[in-house]
Amino acid sequence: MDFSPDRPTFFVNPDYRPMAGTAKPVIDPATIETVGAIAAASDSEIDAVLTTATRAQAAWKKLDAKSRAKHLHAVANAIEVANFTRCAELMVREMGKPYPEAIGEIANCAPIFRYYAEMARDDAGKIAGTTQAGSFQYARYEPYGVSVHIMPYNFPILLMCWTVAASLAAGNACVIKPAEATTLSTLDYMTVFRSLPEGLVSCLPGGAVTAQALIASERTHAVAFTGSVAAGKAVAVACAE
Repeated sequence: MDFSPDRPTFFVNPDYRPMAGTAKPVIDPATIETVGAIAAASDSEIDAVLTTATRAQAAWKKLDAKSRAKHLHAVANAIEVANFTRCAELMVREMGKPYPEAIGEIANCAPIFRYYAEMARDDAGKIAGTTQAGSFQYARYEPYGVSVHIMPYNFPILLMCWTVAASLAAGNACVIKPAEATTLSTLDYMTVFRSLPEGLVSCLPGGAVTAQALIASERTHAVAFTGSVAAGKAVAVACAE
């Protein structure tokens, strides 16, 4: 299905799916008009997303560096040719960002994916200089698994792209939990990920309860977070537990 701001949806690449939860109106802070509707992810929706992400990551981590880089460049290509007018307008109406700032943030994320596409090529490891005669020292980074991305409202797309691009380059799957104040614009942006393997990127709307459920799951392995000090402490505690 296509994305519509008027009906609560979540995203599991490459599709939008209807949400079962109670719809919550999104209100324009300037005009007090209704912009659209969102809902919080249910336990079954979270479970479905994590099941798909786990399966997608198992295949993604096996891809060679050049193939992974090719996929990230394809995302950058999609960003460069996309029309983000509606996405920017949704951001303006959701949280009040001036339109020039909104469209500037949204449209200029392609270099992020190109940067990490080239970083992804360097996954073959490295041979460090030995400190002991006759020894061989070799280092290689391995993917974590499924990463959770808890995003803020002030730069919801730009900061999401930085963490998602890095995580994909490292061989992880990504589950995005957008800020409630910028859920619609974040969901609208998800179309740029449609060229990626099925289920590799997901976007699950919701509040603190959704974030806590994603962090607490045994099927998630890393968390990227931008937000307040208080929320950061809560995330750190949840990760430790």
